[in-house]
Amino acid sequence: MKIDRRSFLSFIIGGAAGTALSPLPAKLTDDLSIWTQNWPWTPVPEDGEAIYADSVCTLCPGGCGISVRKIDDRAIKIEGMKGHPVNDGGICILGLSGLQLLYGPTRVKTPLKKTSNGGWKKISWDEAIAEVAENLGKLRSEGQPQALACISGSDQGTVPQLFRRFMTAYGSPNYMCVPSSQDSYSITLKLMQGAQASAGFDIENADFVLSLGSGIIEGWGSPVCMFKANSACEAKKGKVVQIEPRLSNTAAKADQWIPINPGTEGDLALGLAHLIIKDDLYDKDFVGNNTFGFDDWTDDKGKSCQGFRQFVLENYGPEKVAETTGIDADTLTSLAKSFASASNPVAICGRGQGKRPGSIHEFIAVHALNALKGSINRKGGVWAVPEPNYISWAEPETDAVAQKGLQTPRIDGAGTEKYPYTKSLLNRFAEVVGSEGESPVKMLFVSGANPCFTLPDTGAVKAAFENIPLVVSFSSYMDETAKAADLILPNHVFLERYEDVPPPAGVNKNVIGLSKPVVDPQFDTKHAGDAIISVAKALKGSVGSAFAWDSYEACLQETMGDKWDSLNEKGFVVPDTAPACEKTYTTPSGKFEFFAAGYEQVTIEGDEKWYPLILMPYDSMRLSSGFIGNPPFMTKTVEDTVLKGNDIVVEVNPLTVRESSALFVKDGDYAILSTPKGKATVRVHLSEGIMPGIVAMPTGLGHTAYDEYLAGKGTNFNELIGPVEDPASGLDAAWGIRAKLANIAS
Repeated sequence: MKIDRRSFLSFIIGGAAGTALSPLPAKLTDDLSIWTQNWPWTPVPEDGEAIYADSVCTLCPGGCGISVRKIDDRAIKIEGMKGHPVNDGGICILGLSGLQLLYGPTRVKTPLKKTSNGGWKKISWDEAIAEVAENLGKLRSEGQPQALACISGSDQGTVPQLFRRFMTAYGSPNYMCVPSSQDSYSITLKLMQGAQASAGFDIENADFVLSLGSGIIEGWGSPVCMFKANSACEAKKGKVVQIEPRLSNTAAKADQWIPINPGTEGDLALGLAHLIIKDDLYDKDFVGNNTFGFDDWTDDKGKSCQGFRQFVLENYGPEKVAETTGIDADTLTSLAKSFASASNPVAICGRGQGKRPGSIHEFIAVHALNALKGSINRKGGVWAVPEPNYISWAEPETDAVAQKGLQTPRIDGAGTEKYPYTKSLLNRFAEVVGSEGESPVKMLFVSGANPCFTLPDTGAVKAAFENIPLVVSFSSYMDETAKAADLILPNHVFLERYEDVPPPAGVNKNVIGLSKPVVDPQFDTKHAGDAIISVAKALKGSVGSAFAWDSYEACLQETMGDKWDSLNEKGFVVPDTAPACEKTYTTPSGKFEFFAAGYEQVTIEGDEKWYPLILMPYDSMRLSSGFIGNPPFMTKTVEDTVLKGNDIVVEVNPLTVRESSALFVKDGDYAILSTPKGKATVRVHLSEGIMPGIVAMPTGLGHTAYDEYLAGKGTNFNELIGPVEDPASGLDAAWGIRAKLANIAS
C-alpha cells in the first residue's frame, strides 16, 4: 500500500491523539490518584473505607457528571459518572486533575484587600461585604449606578442570573459575558430560524461530518461528549472531513484532512453550496417547503431581491473559490458530492475549542449548507436547542435611581439597532475603559472569568483594569484578574458548592445538571451567590428587596421547584420536551431563511509588507485556555513540541524557512516572533503538518499569576493579538494576526 506524505503525518499524529484521548486505563488512573497525593500541599488521607459522592464538573462548559472517591472527608480521586447523559463515565484530563484545584496553593483562602504597596491584607467577610456595599452606595448617591459593570463567564444558570439581577436592581445595563462561538451560533439561529437557542450537533448519528476548523477532539463544546460522539460516528462508518490550515489531532484522526487558507472557510461553504445547487444535489423537499430566500423574491415594497441560489451561482464558482481557499477545484467538487450524497450530513464551524466567536458570514454560510441538505432539527444534523427557561423570577422593582441608570446606553454597544441580537461585546471593553482619562466604569465585578488572561490584547485589558477605581473579583484562585483586583471575595470551588449546570455547549441534549458539594469548604470562602445576596441586602432599599432569599441554596431550591428532588438525587434532569420542533421557525416568513448578501471576509490586523507570515492559535486538550489555569498534572502531560522547559514552541512549515531570505533556524532553535501587538521569544518546531506562511501557537500558556507550577511557562497568545470587530455582529472575529519571525541576534 502506498502512503503519501499527508497520510503518513495523519497516521503518526492520529496514533498519538488516540493514545492521549482514549479512556484512561483503571490502573493508570489509580496510579494518578496516588501520584496526586505526593504534592506537598495535598493532604494525604488515613486508610479507611472509600465512599463515592456524585456531582457535575464546572471547570469548562462541558457539564460532565463526576463521581468523587473519598476517604472520610478527603477527596482522593475524580472519575466520570456512569450513566450521565453527557459523558457516561468519561472524563477529560482537566476534570481528572480537579483535586489539584481543590487542594492547591493557588486558592484564595480568605477575603483579601489590596494594600497601598500592592500587597494583600486579610479581612473578614463582614468587612468585605461592608466595603463593597459602601462603595456601591456612594455611586448611587452620586446618581451613577451605570458606572458599575460586571463581567461574567456566562449568562446562563442561577449564579450569573443573580449577578444580572443585581445589576438591574442596582441600575446598571453594563452586564457583560465572555464570548465564544456559541454567541455566533446563537445569532445565526436567530437570523435564519428565528430561534432563541443554542446550536446542538448530533455528530453521533451523522454519517458525514464536515468540520471547518472545529476541534471535535480538541475540546470543542462539551469535550467528552464530543469525543464519544466522534467515536460513535466512526464506529458506524461515518466519514469525518477536517478542513483547517494545521494538522490538529482532530484532522489527524479524521478520514480526510484538507488544508485551507485561513479565514476563507465561509467562502468554501458557499463554494460547496454552488456545486450542490448547480448539480441539483440539494434536498428539494426541505428547501421547497421549509425555506425562504432560496429563489429570487420581491419584498413588500415591490423591490426585486436576489435569492441565495443565484447569489452563490454567480459569485462562488469552483475556480474562484479554489483561488481564494487554496483548495483545488477537483477536491471541491469531490467534497461537495460526498456531502450531498450522505444520508445524514452535518457541517460545523467554530475554530479549535470554540472559545472565540467568529464572523457571522462564516457561520451563516456553514449553516446554509446544513439547510441545503435538510439537516436542520433532525437526526444526525444540527438542532436549535432552546435556552433554559427554568429561571422564572419576577422582575425586580427598580427605584428612580435605578430606572435612570438603566436608560443610559450600554458601554459596549450591544443590543443596539446595529447589533440587535448581540448580548454582549466584551471585546470593546479595553478601548471603552481606556488606560488614560476618566473611565466610564468606576466599579467592576468579575465572576467566573479571567479577562486579564483570556481577552485578546491582554496588555490593553490590564491597563484598562488599572483605570478602574475599584475592581472586585469573586475568583477562587489568584489568577491574573484577581491579581489585578482591589478586593477578592473568594468563591467556593466546584467541589464545595451547589450550582445548577445549564445544557452543555454544542450538545443536542437538553440536560440540566447539578454541581453538589462533595467536601466541606477547605478555607474561609463563600459561595458567590451568597456573596452577591449579602451585598444586595447590605444596600437595603429596592436593591435588597430584590433578593428575598435567605441563602443561595434556598434560591436554587425554589428556582428548580419540582425538579429539585430528582436533580439532587440523580445529579441531572432531562426535560421531556424535544430540543426543537422540526418545522417550527419564528422568522418573519415563518420558514428557514437563506441570506444572499452581507458575506465578507474578516481582514486581520497587520501590514503584509512588514509582517509576511500569519500567526494563528491552536487549542489542546492538555492545556486549559479558559478562566481556569492548568493544574500541575495537565502541564506535566504537555509535549515538548508545545512547551520545552519554560519555552513556548511554535509550529512552522520547513518551506516557510527555506523561502525566507532573513530567517535561518533549525528545529528547536530560538527565534523572535513579532506582531503589531507585541513580541515574544519562542522555539521553532519545523513541521509539515502546517501550511507554509503560517505560524501556529498553542493557547493556555504564558500565565503571570497562579503559582510556580504554571506561571512563567511560555507566552500568552492573547498578548500578541488584538480583536477585529465583525461588521455584522460587533463580536471579535479575529482568527489570527500578521506576524514575522526573526533570528535572535548573536
